[in-house]
Amino acid sequence: MSLTANHGPLSERPGGNLNFELDAPGVVLYLDPMPYRIRVLFEGETIVDAFEPLLLHEEGRLPVYYFKPDEVERGFLAPSETRTEAKGVVEYWSVRVGDREAPDVACSYSEPVEEAALLEGLFTFDWDAMDEWFCEDEQLFGHAHDPFSRIDTFKTSRHLRISLDGELLAETRRATALYETGLPPRYYIPAEDVCTELLVPSSSRSRCAYKGSASYWSAKVGDRLVEDLVWAYRDPEHDAEPVRDLLCFFNERVDLEIEGELTERPQTQWTRDENSGDTGAQLLRGLTRTRITP
Repeated sequence: MSLTANHGPLSERPGGNLNFELDAPGVVLYLDPMPYRIRVLFEGETIVDAFEPLLLHEEGRLPVYYFKPDEVERGFLAPSETRTEAKGVVEYWSVRVGDREAPDVACSYSEPVEEAALLEGLFTFDWDAMDEWFCEDEQLFGHAHDPFSRIDTFKTSRHLRISLDGELLAETRRATALYETGLPPRYYIPAEDVCTELLVPSSSRSRCAYKGSASYWSAKVGDRLVEDLVWAYRDPEHDAEPVRDLLCFFNERVDLEIEGELTERPQTQWTRDENSGDTGAQLLRGLTRTRITP
């Protein structure tokens, strides 16, 4: 997704080539002023009202909103004793409205290192800890919107075959390919072309700001259950409407053949050791965390 995450041009593993060498002093940061209004609500109160929000692109992370001190309602913030170091000293605040408190969900760089000096004094908030985020009068879900992200979908008649450990999971010539900036192509397949008898519904859910809420299925492969290997958008946002109810497999975790040629498994945040306890949905939530950690 975009400039600094996954295979974007400023990421650790860019998908393309530049005609010059990037010589950043450390982690790549790009702070981009946005032309719209952002509001953050907690317990019905407006904690942030920003007419000039800043969007931070950081290598390996999704973009995160930062706010100037005068855009934050400090009366709802209580200083915390928590301190961490991540590109400098990070101070934390709890958000408190009435009897409800969310501890350590706002943070700011009080003493950033030189290469992160552009963040000094700015505030950011844990996305999930806040009740509601609005861009102008439209509610946002999942994470900050990225102006450098784009989604395109195209129907394809190419022969796709998906398997794992020799077990056939899907075979089709009726897929819809979804291309999203900085991510590998995703192939969404009609349920009729998937071995659905091998799928087991999962309780996991994840939320994409552009595509909506995803439901997951695990897959029975031999004598093991591969967790959260498949997902679908049952009630998608506009960008994912062409793939409504279609099933998609993590290419990172299956063998995908296209026209008889085995493709290489992409390396993304969803690449995992199948013996680990992390599921696809959990790995997505890890990428979208907005709280600064060391």
